[in-house]
Amino acid sequence: MLVLVTGGSGFIGVHCILQLLGAGHRVRTTVRSLQREADVRAMLKAGGAEAGAALSFAAADLMSDAGWPEAAAGCDSVLHVASPFPASVPKHEDELIVPAREGALRVLRAARDAGVKRVVLTSSFAAIGYGQKLPGRPFTEDDWTDPNGAQVGAYVKSKTLAERAAWDFVAREGGALELSVVNPVGVFGPVLGPDFSTSIQIVQRLMDGAMPGCPRLSFGVVDVRDVADLHLRAMTDPAAKGERFLAVAGDFMTIQEIARVLRARMPDAAGRVPTRLLPDWMLRLIARFDSSVALVVPELGKSKNATNAKARRVLGWAPRSNEDAIVATGESLVRLGLLRKSIKAA
Repeated sequence: MLVLVTGGSGFIGVHCILQLLGAGHRVRTTVRSLQREADVRAMLKAGGAEAGAALSFAAADLMSDAGWPEAAAGCDSVLHVASPFPASVPKHEDELIVPAREGALRVLRAARDAGVKRVVLTSSFAAIGYGQKLPGRPFTEDDWTDPNGAQVGAYVKSKTLAERAAWDFVAREGGALELSVVNPVGVFGPVLGPDFSTSIQIVQRLMDGAMPGCPRLSFGVVDVRDVADLHLRAMTDPAAKGERFLAVAGDFMTIQEIARVLRARMPDAAGRVPTRLLPDWMLRLIARFDSSVALVVPELGKSKNATNAKARRVLGWAPRSNEDAIVATGESLVRLGLLRKSIKAA
């Protein structure tokens, strides 16, 4: 098949391209600037693939109609991975909400008009587990974030509203177009270049010694390779039509547990990793001066969990363990020299 992957220079996007090429598909990917082609091909090479003519590029931006009809033309399927993910709190929530929602609708319209069979949308656990009373059980695909709930930030709201808009569009205007949705938790795993998810920064900061301690935060973990695998399964399996799938490897982990995994499994490279708990008041103080920290303050001390039972049952998905995803992250950061220079690859 010819598959369009939006946001091919991103962490999840490039791993989706890797697996699509490995499965024998041709891939067209969108980037905001065609100058990114060399970067994408370099990351693919780092992942073990020489894409050659099987990969082509199209320029398209989530905030503009230009380029999307041409990008979708002739494609059998679309993986809509591109979406803004901030490293800090935006000045206004619409900086995230508008491109996420309008971008999804642009991709869906282009896919419908081009006769694409199925779009797989990369949503997030952010669209499932926020703005509501904790259910006292693991979150499932039946749960939805309340975008008007207490302490719901701009990123969480953007993912929720974008996914809602996608389902509404397909129901009302999609015609024969099919939609499946993948909802990852924190995405870890092997970094292929300087473009990686905000989740990776947690491991990077721990290993750099940039964190004075471990905040009382917990979240789900999943390996990016398993996220890409779930996208491909959702793209090809008839049972995935009209369904959403949580991408989570196992039970949620605290940052302190992640730190202990790094210390135990990577002793030579993880000497700077702290394992002591950071008092909540200290994190709140830091958040006054660091907007990236302010993003996570509302989640301090909250204990959530989610289940991958549906993806396992319906699509036969079998992800790597939390621990293996964390270690793969750390090893790749060392290998690519993305940590402080005193840390050497083994």
